[in-house]
Amino acid sequence: MAGHGGSKKVIYAALAGNFAIALTKFAAAAFTGSSAMLSEGVHSLVDTGNGGLLLYGMHRAARPADRTHPLGHGRELYFWSFIVALLVFALGAGVSFYEGVIHMMAPEPVANAEVTYIVLGLSFLFEGSSWWVALKEFRQQKGKQGWLRAVQSSKDPSVYTVLFEDSAALLGLIVAFAGILAAEVLGMPELDGAASIGIGLILGATAIFLARESKGLLIGEPASLEVQMKVLAIAQQDPAVQRANGVLTVHMGPAEIVAGLSIEFEDHLTAPEIEACVERLEAQLKNEMPEITRLFVKPQTSGTWEQRRRLIENASDPALD
Repeated sequence: MAGHGGSKKVIYAALAGNFAIALTKFAAAAFTGSSAMLSEGVHSLVDTGNGGLLLYGMHRAARPADRTHPLGHGRELYFWSFIVALLVFALGAGVSFYEGVIHMMAPEPVANAEVTYIVLGLSFLFEGSSWWVALKEFRQQKGKQGWLRAVQSSKDPSVYTVLFEDSAALLGLIVAFAGILAAEVLGMPELDGAASIGIGLILGATAIFLARESKGLLIGEPASLEVQMKVLAIAQQDPAVQRANGVLTVHMGPAEIVAGLSIEFEDHLTAPEIEACVERLEAQLKNEMPEITRLFVKPQTSGTWEQRRRLIENASDPALD
């Protein structure tokens, strides 16, 4: 699958950093008894596993089409991205929230708090480095779009998943530091548990957002308007085409688009001439738009196309639900 070199670099950077950080946090949690530090260790361990799942999903998605999957395996990446979101919610948020509640019910003071501050500071440095790599890659991908709009329109979840996970990790480190410091200064060990609950809420919100975006990709999202207009422009230039009515597209992967093209051919054309036109369009699209991996052409009058297009638009109108 083309275009994943930058994505893999981001994931490798996050995976290596998270694994080292997880081991350090667990050692610090065992040494100090901090609930927030234990939650942070679980968080980093989950992030490490998630990086591995994203790499596995990218590997599976790169397989060519076969008899059982004639349109390719691109959506495997979307499936594993959804699993990552579930793991962030179930393991990261769930364990952090549970640990926080237990610690608030039976609070214990943090021993050797200075150790936790050092570990949190180093973790912030390493997480920040991974976050910066992901941020630069995503900034390059988003172009002139706004940040939220870029995430919603992105068809490659690997980069923004790492970016959101690292952002949640940085916020979690800040919450953990504030909770441990407040617990020590105020003599209220319950605040350490409250910080753990706060980390769980941050992870829960992150997981819900990532799951929502992955769900849309799994169900099937269309190509951008720019891609659709370019396909129509290429089709309209062919002398055998009277009118390129419209195109239906769906992403099978970040760089794999299946397109269904509605065309009204010139009336005088014979069947062999129409076949030759379709072959020309396939060759031109393959050359100029390699992301169009499958093309289906439907001979259709403009009136029939407009009628069916309105049916689709009416079905997607929230006011009609």
